[in-house]
Amino acid sequence: MLLERKKLPHGVPMWVKEGAIYFITICTQPRGKNQLCQPPTAAWLHESFMFREQRGDWWVHLLLFMPDHLHALMSFAPEPGMRHTLAHWKHYAAHEVGIQWQRDFFDHRLRDGDSHVEKAHYIRMNPVRAGLAAKPEDWPYVWAKNG
Repeated sequence: MLLERKKLPHGVPMWVKEGAIYFITICTQPRGKNQLCQPPTAAWLHESFMFREQRGDWWVHLLLFMPDHLHALMSFAPEPGMRHTLAHWKHYAAHEVGIQWQRDFFDHRLRDGDSHVEKAHYIRMNPVRAGLAAKPEDWPYVWAKNG
């Protein structure tokens, strides 16, 4: 009998305030293949994130592309919600620029200001830990509100 991969719920409890910030990770497949950090693709992806922000689907506080995954700190409109909004965007990006995404994504709701600072630091250090940049400021595939 084969094990079936567990589906992540991505449900937001009713008591969570609107505007909560989530740490999001979305991976491509196969891992290790650079699908996101090519200038035309990264520019298209960033533009699509900003378009959806202007439309009110989500609000991006920090966005960073790695070759085979992305990290973001984001807030989502209550309807249609995080799961539907990200699934729709992933489908659109796959169709428009040919990105092969892993099924699903990882999310973690940030609970306080310290968590936000800690996760932002983790995200910005990702290219340094991977040996792709000497310091966070050298990585070209990052966008943040207020710097």
